[in-house]
Amino acid sequence: MSIDSTWLRCPNCFSDLGPVGASTYGCANGHRFDRARQGYLTLLPPRAPKTVGDDGPMLAARAAFLESGAYAPIAAGIVDAVRHAHPASPAGRRPPGAELSVADLGCGTGYYSRVLVEALAASSIDSRVLLADRSPDAVRLAHRSAATSAQTDVTGVVLDLWRPLPLRDGVADIALDVFAPRNPAEYARILRPGGALIVAVPTSSHLRELRAAGSLLEIPDGKDQRVVEQFEPHGFRLAARERVEFEFAADAVRREQIAAMGPSAHHRGDADPSGLDSASNPAQTDSEDVDVITAAVDILTLVRG
Repeated sequence: MSIDSTWLRCPNCFSDLGPVGASTYGCANGHRFDRARQGYLTLLPPRAPKTVGDDGPMLAARAAFLESGAYAPIAAGIVDAVRHAHPASPAGRRPPGAELSVADLGCGTGYYSRVLVEALAASSIDSRVLLADRSPDAVRLAHRSAATSAQTDVTGVVLDLWRPLPLRDGVADIALDVFAPRNPAEYARILRPGGALIVAVPTSSHLRELRAAGSLLEIPDGKDQRVVEQFEPHGFRLAARERVEFEFAADAVRREQIAAMGPSAHHRGDADPSGLDSASNPAQTDSEDVDVITAAVDILTLVRG
């Protein structure tokens, strides 16, 4: 898969990026960035923090957990949210039949955008995808996973979601933020007018059995409303709010995966990509007695004015 540079701007000077060699991308001001042999670009600003995001073992555990289907209803809820947002948002602003531009921000393993793209393809909707994460391991894994799926137009970028994004203005039709950090001002800038941001937020009931066992911190009520209030000053309006709540079986393997895929040092609260807040090591609590776990997530559709 090649890099689609029409997504990108320079992280140093914010000029548009384009190919300047077989595997090099650059801007008019002479800044240059080499594509990794795995096919992605690293576009970090000067003096970026040295955090590297989630590591390989953590991502491997998360990938195994997600591919087991444990969170399939959440993925289905995200697909439904995009389906409902898509018919209205492009009206009069995107040429009929044009591909849908989807930015997966804090992509992790790329599971949710992959499920979305496969569902869109089944409905004869073409799409192109940006996989973006601070973790090089995450972008590598998501990029590799996309290569084995229906995704053909995929660009992978290592970036810092907390900083000005190396993405062009109005470049995305849909942005996904699933248990990831949020940057309202930058999300407003990269979404075109009428574009939709889909945010997945854990509720206070999410993984409540593990919280009762002492494995995880509590999630306060009203987190979804705080997210809405965070985005409203940046021109977003809440178009839809759907609760996805279900139970899944938790054998020893899944409990180990949940323990291993918990937050890294730079993830806190609902910025953890699994909706987890680790208070301690689940192996040292009573979580081994839990065989059914509740998942409860609010899926918010925020439309940019």
